[in-house]
Amino acid sequence: MSINTKTNVVALAAEPESAEILPLKTTIPTPPALIKPAPASRLRKGVHGAVKKAVPGVLGAMVLIVLWQIAALSSSGFPTPLKTWEAAKIIFAEPFYIAGPNDMGIGWNVLASLKRVALGFGLAALVGIPLGFLIGRFSFIANMLNPVIALLRPVSPLAWLPIGLLLFQRAEPASAWTIFICSIWPMILNTAEGVMRIPQDYLNVARVLKLSEFTVMRKILFPAVLPHILTGVRLSIGIAWLVIVAAEMLTGGVGIGFWIWNEWNNLNVENIIIAILLIGVVGMLLEQGLMAIARRFSYGS
Repeated sequence: MSINTKTNVVALAAEPESAEILPLKTTIPTPPALIKPAPASRLRKGVHGAVKKAVPGVLGAMVLIVLWQIAALSSSGFPTPLKTWEAAKIIFAEPFYIAGPNDMGIGWNVLASLKRVALGFGLAALVGIPLGFLIGRFSFIANMLNPVIALLRPVSPLAWLPIGLLLFQRAEPASAWTIFICSIWPMILNTAEGVMRIPQDYLNVARVLKLSEFTVMRKILFPAVLPHILTGVRLSIGIAWLVIVAAEMLTGGVGIGFWIWNEWNNLNVENIIIAILLIGVVGMLLEQGLMAIARRFSYGS
């Protein structure tokens, strides 16, 4: 009996004939953020956003006018919106007339009030912002001044007016003093808060680089604290505009506050309402301007 042990051997080729790597055909999707919408799409989106914002505002104004009309019909002597509109057309037909030292158009009175606000508010910014830096930077100064700020900040704005009249003996600087002392606190507190929120790593780097205190202020603290400063400035301008009207009612002269008081003495209630609306518009424009500046210098931009 024999066993067949023969096996078949397959010979392999010594070298491969060829090898070619073919690239895969893949399509890289474009990120959605890089896809620019068409101009027509952007226009529709802009119009839609504007309408979405305008409609609630128009409805709010209509509700205010309806309530105003109801109040006018329910009381004697309170002007209707239409009667006030007729008075406004007369006032704004010549807003910059001058018929005497105490008889000027509403435009001159608004400009006089803005001038006082600019003086008092500017002085408050010159003093308040550097003081806020010092309070936020040095704990000794913070511990020294925080009790004083906590004591003086809640004082009513008009309580400072007699102090100003006593110190300066004239109504004009007393009004600026009242605006100064009332609008300085938000700038101090917001600046100090911004300085204290700066990451300690920034200051450690400055310490390692042996930067001077002035360089630290200029290169590190000021850019980081700028949004907080602008927030304080925005709050302060609103307070300053509120205070000036009340201060001018007491001090007299030329100004929107005195103009309102003078119209009250002449029982021109329509003119008082016009002045109230004008004060609101000017205050809103001041605040919106500062908010636009704050957004420009925010971290997000």
